[in-house]
Amino acid sequence: MAKRRNNKDRKRSPRSRSASSNERRSKRRLAGESSREFAEPPQTLEQLKAVERLLSGIGVPEPSPFKPDDFQLEALSAIEKEDVLVTAPTGSGKTWIAREEIRRLLESGRRAWYTTPLKALTNSKYVEFSDEFGAENVGILTGDRKENIHAPLIVGTTEIYRNQIFDAMRGGTLLNTDFVIFDEAHYIADDERGHVWEEAIILTPPRIRLLLLSATVGRVRQFADWIGEVRGTHVRVIDRAGTRPVELRAAYLSQGLQLYPLFGPDGSFNRELDRFTKQPRRRSGRRFR
Repeated sequence: MAKRRNNKDRKRSPRSRSASSNERRSKRRLAGESSREFAEPPQTLEQLKAVERLLSGIGVPEPSPFKPDDFQLEALSAIEKEDVLVTAPTGSGKTWIAREEIRRLLESGRRAWYTTPLKALTNSKYVEFSDEFGAENVGILTGDRKENIHAPLIVGTTEIYRNQIFDAMRGGTLLNTDFVIFDEAHYIADDERGHVWEEAIILTPPRIRLLLLSATVGRVRQFADWIGEVRGTHVRVIDRAGTRPVELRAAYLSQGLQLYPLFGPDGSFNRELDRFTKQPRRRSGRRFR
């Protein structure tokens, strides 16, 4: 026991004591300020007018009766007898088509699947549809969430829907749905996950109608022809080309919390912003010797 205690309490070497003593005596320099005070000149009258133009018209519109667009009515009519591929800008009302068809299906005692590529979007649609159709009629299926899975309307990720097809095939049973919506259908072009959309479209029985929604899918006619070929169905293309119903406006918020339009009146880049890119960059982090 004594020998073991001596080994444990063995004194450190003179070199170790010297290094420790020097470390205690030395003082580190204080780090510089994390940020320097930035003095930005006030905006000129012309710049302020440009900001007023940028922000003009922004706000909540006056309430008015809803009137569906022609492309929405066309898609809703086509869904009754054929697959439909809708391409339209964000904010133009693609989801309205899906909601109205889901409403008709639920009223007639049939079932539907709503697939999305993202868990966050799936959760959002689950809340939205639960509020609209009643929580008892809506279920959710993702990799980590399963609720009310026997509901007539299931919201889930495309991977889970594809897996349900595999399960039905292995068990020799029918896929328990009458209608499938593929939201963000352009994910079929994704290098890593696109095969999931391909498999889901190919393996969905022709008796189940498909509604595919996208704002950015390319080569729409070619995509529709491929769907019709692999499924043996006819695919109606609803191409609502044009500008966004909800305009996008881009701006830059400076370090001095002043707003500048990102583009000029002619649509070109606002060259006044060049001065912000030429500011000296602050050095950060410690310097080690």
